[in-house]
Amino acid sequence: MTFQLIYTNSYIKRASKSAKKHPELLSQYEKALKILERDPNHLSLRLHPLKGKLKNLYSVSINISYRITLEFFVTEKEIILVNVGHHNEVY
Repeated sequence: MTFQLIYTNSYIKRASKSAKKHPELLSQYEKALKILERDPNHLSLRLHPLKGKLKNLYSVSINISYRITLEFFVTEKEIILVNVGHHNEVY
């Protein structure tokens, strides 16, 4: 099953800002998105639900320090991308 990634305008702005700030992560970021599209439960993404004020969101890893937060609409096979950035920025 393939999921459709939904890029909101706010996500695109955040991703663009993150890419300018950390161009060295671009290949890892693109790889994470491709894996996410194919299999959100892939072990390398370390998918997990968030708690507290972000309790309706999930997080996947780009690498040890950078994350993408997500909102899932599994019944529609869609994944809405919410935020991207350093662990401390996203949470």
